[in-house]
Amino acid sequence: MRVKRVNLLFALVAVMLFSFSCFCISRMTQTSNQLFNCRKRILEFKENILHLKNQTKRNHQELIRVLSRIKYGVRKNLSRNLAEKTVSTLDENKTVSNTFEVLKFFFPHLRKAGRLYPDVIIGKEKTGVSLALGISTVRRGSHSHLKQALTSLVSRMTLAEEKDSVVIVSVADSNEDYVTSVVDMITKKFKRQLKSGSLEVISIPAFFYPDMSHARQSTEDSQKLDSWRIKQVLDFCFLMLYAQPKAMYYLQLEDDIIAKNMYFTKITDFIHNISSNNWFYIEFSILGFVGKLFKSEDLTDFVRFFLMFYKDKPIDLLLGDIFRVKKCSPGETLEECTERNKQIRIQYKPSLFQHVGDVWSSFPITEQYYKVRF
Repeated sequence: MRVKRVNLLFALVAVMLFSFSCFCISRMTQTSNQLFNCRKRILEFKENILHLKNQTKRNHQELIRVLSRIKYGVRKNLSRNLAEKTVSTLDENKTVSNTFEVLKFFFPHLRKAGRLYPDVIIGKEKTGVSLALGISTVRRGSHSHLKQALTSLVSRMTLAEEKDSVVIVSVADSNEDYVTSVVDMITKKFKRQLKSGSLEVISIPAFFYPDMSHARQSTEDSQKLDSWRIKQVLDFCFLMLYAQPKAMYYLQLEDDIIAKNMYFTKITDFIHNISSNNWFYIEFSILGFVGKLFKSEDLTDFVRFFLMFYKDKPIDLLLGDIFRVKKCSPGETLEECTERNKQIRIQYKPSLFQHVGDVWSSFPITEQYYKVRF
């Protein structure tokens, strides 16, 4: 009887131990599964955090780009509205004709356009000055000399000369990044000139230009060069038309030149000392189209001639052609004509402007080795 009770007790203990072991194993399995699920959720959470971080970075970069475009667009629209308001006022008063209407005669695609006018990005519509200096700028590879050229021009004027002039920078490039970089540079470096209205920045709308895809040259490089030369003629024409109502005289420059000390004083003194006002144009540099001074009242005639033959020759050769057409007699050589018209086509010596560096080129496949010594 006693043995039976002992055996029963052992059996009961064994059952209890077995039950406890099963319970512990079950709990351990549940805990292990919970740990596994927890670890899985942690990994998923980390992946989500990383994805959100990358997405936030991309959104931040996109936001910066959008804000930059908005900033430029607002500035451009405000300036355009100011220009349109000014032009509208001129229309009402009928004091100044729109010089850009001449483009509709040469370019059929513009005939249905409204009033033609470039985008005035920065400007106070300064007029009534003696001299307008025009600079057409485009991208020139990875480096720009525009800041150096502008610094040279404005730093070598007296305050009185600055007050009696306006420098016009025409951005003839459709690349928005380049336009923005030019505006930002000028806004930071030439605050006083902008505030006084002595420096303006305009942009030529892309729709002004005709289709230039059908260049005459057969090879790819020749076609690119031909298109570039055609566009350059048009760039200068648009700039001349914008500058005409602003000043008595117009001086053509480029974005990679350096001006000689006291260049402005020497130009005005030279003009005032000319005995006759019957001159055609004055050359203050022998390089290409740089440094050519015109009477503003004659600019429309020059522009009309350039637009008639803009597909045929570079603009500096067209300048020689219009001189021969207007001033040379039939059968007369250019040398004889030039000698006879010394007081009409006047050359100032020495040159007042120099291209930066030894290589003068606005197009990557052409190199012209000219350097003028001051």
